[in-house]
Order: sequence, then structure tokens, then C-alpha cells
Amino acid sequence: MKKNTPFVASFLMAGCWFISFCSPSFVSAEMYVAGQAGVNFADRINSIAGTGPLAGAPGSFEDFDLQNSITYGGKVGYFHGHSWYGIEAEVLHATPHIKSLPRTATLDEVPGIHFRLTTIGVNFIARYPGRTLQPYVGAGVGAAIAHIGDTATVRSDTDVAVAWNVLVGLRAFITPKIAVFGEYRHTGATLKFDQAFGDLGGFSGNYRAQLLLGGLSYHF
Repeated sequence: MKKNTPFVASFLMAGCWFISFCSPSFVSAEMYVAGQAGVNFADRINSIAGTGPLAGAPGSFEDFDLQNSITYGGKVGYFHGHSWYGIEAEVLHATPHIKSLPRTATLDEVPGIHFRLTTIGVNFIARYPGRTLQPYVGAGVGAAIAHIGDTATVRSDTDVAVAWNVLVGLRAFITPKIAVFGEYRHTGATLKFDQAFGDLGGFSGNYRAQLLLGGLSYHF
């Protein structure tokens, strides 16, 4: 993870900026905390390529099919003066394990791999600030912390990569301070596990997923 130290440091600095930006205006602002959960409909990890000694290896690599999984997390939001635009800081966790690769004419079946993914990010939100219903859209960036487990053919490895997402949702207030919300989002990252095959190298690929989320928020 040393190769990702500058990125992680930059992300932490962005988080500090988020806090310092919000702090002076707490009195005239709308803030909320929320818990959320739903289903992570993971696509395949595609554009698989070798890294390290395997970089540029001839032949094509099979895409990795992923399991759908439960996803859950939380977020904190800030809108200055109850405006149309705001920001959210959030964390989400999912376990879209890599399915086994089927047997082929030249290779035996490759067992599945335990795969967990935690994303920490900041979203920029545009909403209609209604009293009861608030439709919203947003986009954001952050850090994807991905980990694969040991198998007979793969070593445990961790990567930290830039993640992105776009989202659309609807929030409905059930009291002046409590709201429920539903949300759809599309997210992705390019992951690189350089030590997955030990001294032989590793692999990289593009991760994509679609999420359906629901949650409860408390507004200050």
C-alpha cells in the first residue's frame, strides 16, 4: 500500500477541508446523519491484465464474474442555508466475492476468491429542497479499499484505488427531522493486486457495480 500513500494523504486532506469548510456555518446550515443498506449488483471485473512480471503476457484473460451482495454504511451531509446544493461524506462496505472460473479445455476449474470492498468518498449533491419530498442527484469520488483472500492459487492482497460514483434518489420526511430515502447509484474503480500471484506478479481490472440503497436520516 506504500504506492498509494500520496493518494490516501490527499484524501485525508480533503476530509479535513470538508470539516473546516462546514464548521463556521453550522448555525445557518442543514446537516444530517444517515444509515443506509441495500444490494450491490456487481458486474464482472473486466479488462483483466497482468501486472509485474505478468505485464504484457500474451493471450486474453477471463473476466471475473462477481456475486451480488448486501451493502451497508453511513453518511453525513451538509447544505449551507438549506440550499439546492450540498456535500456528503460517506462510507459503504460490500463483499462481492469473485466466482470460480469454470473448467476449460486447457485449465482446471479455478476456485472463487473472497473479495471485500470498502469505499470512503465525498459526493456533491443537487436537490430540490422541498419540505416533504426532496429528489436529488449527485456524483462523487473517493477511495476504494479492496482486499482479496488466500486461495490455492491466489495470495491475499490489498489495493487502494480511486473510486467514482453517480447517483439519483428521493428523500421523504416523515417528521420535521427524520426522513427515509431510496437511492440508485453506479460506481466503479480500477483495481490492481500486484502480489496476487506472489513472485509471478498479479492482475488488474475494472470493477463496476450498480447499487440499490435505502436508509433513514436524522436532520439537525
